[in-house]
Amino acid sequence: MPTPTKGPRLGGGPAHERLILANLATALFEHDAITTTEAKAKRLRPLAERLVTFAKRGDLHARRRVMTVVRDKGVVHRLFVEIAPDMEGRPGGYTRITKIGARKGDNAPMAVIELVREPIAKKATVKEAEAVTKRAAKDAKKAEKADKAEAKAAEAEVVEAPVEETSDAVESDASEK
Repeated sequence: MPTPTKGPRLGGGPAHERLILANLATALFEHDAITTTEAKAKRLRPLAERLVTFAKRGDLHARRRVMTVVRDKGVVHRLFVEIAPDMEGRPGGYTRITKIGARKGDNAPMAVIELVREPIAKKATVKEAEAVTKRAAKDAKKAEKADKAEAKAAEAEVVEAPVEETSDAVESDASEK
């Protein structure tokens, strides 16, 4: 038998681990958020995200693939009808793990794993940011041109000023004579 690649199993054997993860996934899709240990949350995340991806496909084969893990038809229906449409524009990252304090009894590190149901407004934000950047670049170019024009005007005044002073000096000398 090949050695397991993901470290020690949850619960003991591989069959027990599959049952634990199936129950956790069922609870997650039923309640949108569950509190569990960090190890279980980290092991649940890839499974839950794969099931949400199947639900986004929405065809019969995907429903049957999800039913092999989540045995409750009501939860599968909720996953396909309510949760999957909320995740439609999201390319991934359907779950969020937030670490919380340790459990009182055995000091096990605890975490909350939840579905990310907020809509994505990333595209609009990116467009707004690009527009602001373009405006700032245009304003910077205008300011740069204005500074260059002012610098040229100042240089012209500096060059002309001594000439005017000498001509004034010549005129004052001529008026004195």
